[in-house]
Formats: sequence, C-alpha cells, structure tokens
Amino acid sequence: MPMNSERIKRLLTKENQQGDYVLYWMQQSQRIHFNHALEYAIMLANEYQKPLIVLFCLTSYPKANTRHYQFMLEGIQALQAPLKDKNITFIIKKENPTKAVYEFAKQSIHTIFDMGYLRIQRTWRNELFTNFKNNQITTLDVVESDLVVPIKKASDKLEYGARTIRKKLMNQYLHYLDDVNINQVNQSLKKDYDSLDISNINDVLSTLNLEDIPSSKHYIGGENNALKRIKQYFKEDINNYPMSNDPSLDNTSKISMYLHFGQLSSTYVIKELENLHQANKIATKAYESFLEQLLIRRELSFNYVYYNKNYDDFNFITYDWAYQTMDVHILDKREYLYEIDDYINFKTHDEYFNAAMKQMVKTGYMHNYMRMYWAKKIIEWSHTYKEAYDIIKTLNDTYFIDGRDANGYTGIAWCFGRHDRAWTERNIFGKLRYMNANGLKRKFNIEEYVNQMNKL
Repeated sequence: MPMNSERIKRLLTKENQQGDYVLYWMQQSQRIHFNHALEYAIMLANEYQKPLIVLFCLTSYPKANTRHYQFMLEGIQALQAPLKDKNITFIIKKENPTKAVYEFAKQSIHTIFDMGYLRIQRTWRNELFTNFKNNQITTLDVVESDLVVPIKKASDKLEYGARTIRKKLMNQYLHYLDDVNINQVNQSLKKDYDSLDISNINDVLSTLNLEDIPSSKHYIGGENNALKRIKQYFKEDINNYPMSNDPSLDNTSKISMYLHFGQLSSTYVIKELENLHQANKIATKAYESFLEQLLIRRELSFNYVYYNKNYDDFNFITYDWAYQTMDVHILDKREYLYEIDDYINFKTHDEYFNAAMKQMVKTGYMHNYMRMYWAKKIIEWSHTYKEAYDIIKTLNDTYFIDGRDANGYTGIAWCFGRHDRAWTERNIFGKLRYMNANGLKRKFNIEEYVNQMNKL
C-alpha cells in the first residue's frame, strides 16, 4: 500500500508559494530505503517541478564521541552516491542545524523535517519552527518514519508499561506497514553549494571537539550493512530468537545501533517479518517474540522519552513505589563498592560483569540480557541509587554505539522500576527486581560467554 498520509503533519503553510527548491533536512532518518520523509520530499519536488536538496548537519551532540561519529559518518558517506544517482543534491554542513537549515529554508518552496523524539532533537525542531513561523519563509511538514505507529497515534499519554500500550499498538501496526517508493527527482539543481568533504572520516573527526573513544572494529555503519545484517539474520537465525536471552549463544540481530542512527527502518523490518511469517518461513513463537521486542518494547521506549520531558533525570525516571523502596534501603550495607574506573578496567570481583564490560568497551555492544544484569550490579555496588544511575547513564552514553537513545534511557529506568512491578523485598534493592550471578549460571552456559569475551 502507498505511504500512509497519517505520517505527515503540516506545521506551516507559506502563502506566497515561491522558492528555488524543495528542502529535506535529514537528521533522524539517515537512510534511503524505507525513508518516508525522503519519499515525500521527492514527490513534492516532482510536483513543484523543482530540484531537491537533502541537507545533513554535522554538529555537536551531547555525550557523543568519536565512536558514535565514526559509525554515523560511515552511514552518511554511503548515502552520497545513491542520492546523486537519483538526481538529488546532498549537502553536508558542519554547522548547527538551527542556523544551516534556516538559511537553506529561505530559498525553499517547501521544507520537510523527519521526526525527532529526544530533547535536543525536539529543541532544534521547535526553534526552527518558531523562526519559520515568525518570518513566513517556507511551507513546513514533519514526516514520521522511524516508528511503525506514529507516536501520537499510538498514545496521547505516558504509558504505564507494555501491558497498557500493547493493545493500542497491535490494533494499529498493520495499518502503518506501508510501502516506500524512492523515485528519481526530475529537476536538477543549477546552482552549486559548498558541502563538507567526508571522504576521509578520520580527517573530519580530527576537526571536531570530541572525546576520543576508539571506534568499533566489530560494527560498521551504513544502510547497506544494516540491510545485509537483518536479511542474513532472518535467513539463518530468526527461528532461534526465543533463545536469544542466552548470552553464550549470541543469537541477537544486533540491529539496535542501525535503528538508533536511522540507518534501518523498523517498519521495513516488521514488514519483512510479516511476509516471512505468512509464507511459513518463520515459526510463530519466533515471530511473536521478535515482534514484541521491535514493536511493543521499542515503541514503548519512545513513548517514555516523548511524554516524559525529564526522561534522563533520576528524580523523574520511575514510580513512587520505587522511590519509596529506595529511600527505605538507602543505608543498607553494600558488600562491594566500586568506582567508574573499576568498571572500565574490568576490576570487579564478578567475572560475568567484567566480561559484559569488555564487550561494551571493546565492541560498542552488549548482549541484551547482560545489559540488564550489568546495570543491576552497578546499583548493588554504588553508595547511592542516584550515583548508580549517573554511572550507568555515563557508561551507556559513552561506550554503546546506540547510547543516547530512547531504548537506552528506558532500559536504565526499567532497572529502577519503570515499566516493571514491585518484587519481593530484599537488601539494597528493596522491591526493585534483583538479578544475580547464580541466576546466570542456572539459566545459561555463562562460562562460555566469558570465554568469548576474553578472546576479544
């Protein structure tokens, strides 16, 4: 079916319809395949008989470092040739988007934003919207492409948990499994614009004031790499997905970092999942388990950051019962106390935790189950709950390629009770869910996971 028009929201209409081109500011959706904002921009360009400029702004992003920028620039670099083949002018500016996008929009007949959900993304868009509105410079639409169900269509409030949003998403998601047809733009841009040369990523990185965290040797950015990874996973491993909690089996899709940078569309992935299930190529249990994670859990996390403006402030991340139980247990004796340097250098007494940290520090990824265990241990080994939260968030944002993400912030909040329930009371954790090493040994061949990580 064609692109669902409910993904498009008109924010401003310019009365005097004049301009030299259509402008798409690419920020959240850094891809061509299944990019609804790009499809819409191409359609408008051909309707207006105008050229299309796709603008990408390379700017400072809170907590981002060389590891993150390397992965992102690998993806941006790979977009240049395909966009040129479609007669689209791709301009990269090393500039704050609130300035660069505004300047290009002055000559635009129609401007398109993709949708952003985190605080800085919304701040950029709100500032631009205000400037556009005050100066009446362009018609403006925002197109939502990085969730299956648009955020406000899924829910108009902060949801309590998966059980409260599941039915809402399940009742709607098939309606939004639309197709995306990326056509060629008919008109060429006659005027040349300067664009940042990113042919040598190391040279670009050296000009940015970034914390130097080594790039991952295990994961390379880019839309083609994302598509290759998910296609291979669906072909070879998807039916083992119900066992994906086992760290020793390493049976996860590892697409989170590509989703984070918009190099992969979750709508495309679920559409492919549906097709394979209908063709009886995926077992029902695997299909349901994967759908639960990519649709319900992922879009619940975006609901959390969108409707909770303080999503990364310890004082606002969880429920009253969770804060109350932490208050009761704040003075409980901690058998072990560690600092952040102990974690980074793998110097705790827990070999399973140290193995997980090696995976994070060296590769930019950590197995999903170990990511929960890792955060729970930091809670157990910190002087206070807020100290634990700050350490977890710092490590999350620094070392994970998909750090600074809705999933990451929601996952951390989950460790402090968000989207969870009260459990049997115990030392330090109170009624928060507890995880321990004996559980790992009972459920999995955890020694094999340790062996794998020690070989990194």
